[in-house]
Amino acid sequence: MFRPLPFFIGLRYTRAKRRNHFISFISLISMLGLTLGVLVMILVLSVMNGFDRELRTRILGMVPHASINGYQPIDDWRSLATQLEADPKVAAAAPFIQLQGMLTHNGSVAPVLVSGVIPEAEAQVSIIEEHMQSGTLADLKDGEFGIIIGELIARRFSVMPGDKLTLVLPEASVTPAGVFPRLKRFHVTGIFKVGAELDGSMAMIHAGDAARLSRWEPGQMQGVRLRLHDLFQAPQVAWNLVEQLPGNYYAQDWTRSHGNLFAAIRMEKTMIGLLLLLIVAVAAFNIISTLVMVVTDKKADIAILRTLGASPGTIMGIFMVQGSVIGVVGTLAGGILGVLAALNVSALVAGLERLLGTQFLSSDVYFISYLPSQLIWTDVVVICTAALGMSFLATLYPAWRASRTEPAEALRYD
Repeated sequence: MFRPLPFFIGLRYTRAKRRNHFISFISLISMLGLTLGVLVMILVLSVMNGFDRELRTRILGMVPHASINGYQPIDDWRSLATQLEADPKVAAAAPFIQLQGMLTHNGSVAPVLVSGVIPEAEAQVSIIEEHMQSGTLADLKDGEFGIIIGELIARRFSVMPGDKLTLVLPEASVTPAGVFPRLKRFHVTGIFKVGAELDGSMAMIHAGDAARLSRWEPGQMQGVRLRLHDLFQAPQVAWNLVEQLPGNYYAQDWTRSHGNLFAAIRMEKTMIGLLLLLIVAVAAFNIISTLVMVVTDKKADIAILRTLGASPGTIMGIFMVQGSVIGVVGTLAGGILGVLAALNVSALVAGLERLLGTQFLSSDVYFISYLPSQLIWTDVVVICTAALGMSFLATLYPAWRASRTEPAEALRYD
């Protein structure tokens, strides 16, 4: 069986019990440090990937990828939607009217962005139907002044489907009795929960009711919202569509309303990745101190091998193998534990929240209410490759130093 001498002796040095227990302890610490660094890096990057995924699927599933708005109310939105859906980059289109105001109930007040929608069309561009706790989009009927609210709003007001809410619009109505804000009573027809900040700031009513509140003609719309096949092309697609449309329109897209969240997550993932890579580097380069002490401890062995004819390259290979074994074992252990942690961190944190009776991520503060995780195998491969590479580099100096050992000098006092 072919066994290269450096590989054979290097593995034997790794398995052997050293006379100097301090060196064995430092070797163990180096291995554990590398394991911990790889584990934490995989776990944290998976959590950042989870936040990135939630931003795309939840928040960007509720808000428009892009919208085409008219400077004046749009009379024939169906014709406009047909033209927009003809573009191959557009998956679906639906009309909307947006109103800003405040919801009040029993003295409590909450700011809200109200979207007037047509239920059957809205279901094509929004994920709200998948996250309805009670009621459906179809419960919104023209002229009945029903409203669908988020779970946080419902919890804040302690309301259920069938209860009444008052919508206060930032416009004044002049009456013989004076100037009063515009008010309208709505009854709750449904409650949704996407687990994001939208649960406390968004509501939906029928587009016909929104047109009445805006004092528009029946059938008039503010614009058409779009769901795109590739949401990252939203600015370019929206701009191109506006240029092609006859009439006076302007475009908006998600990068203006929620792009700051996405950019922040991408930047944080990059910076945290670099910082955690430094932890892995520190753990990997602990191998240097370990091997330097091993070389000092094994000077007599090195001198004997050189006397028996071992070349400097052979000596160098022995200690490179020994250091690489520490790096491989630490990286593999960290990789396996990191993958297991990334796959189970959401359930573990949820269990810890139930055990402690507290919530670490609240939708009142953060844009989602739980800790997401998405394991990307490319990240695992890159992290493990980087750890192995740094571990290998860390072996070069001690191994070179061992190869420079002079036999006569090493054996002088032995």
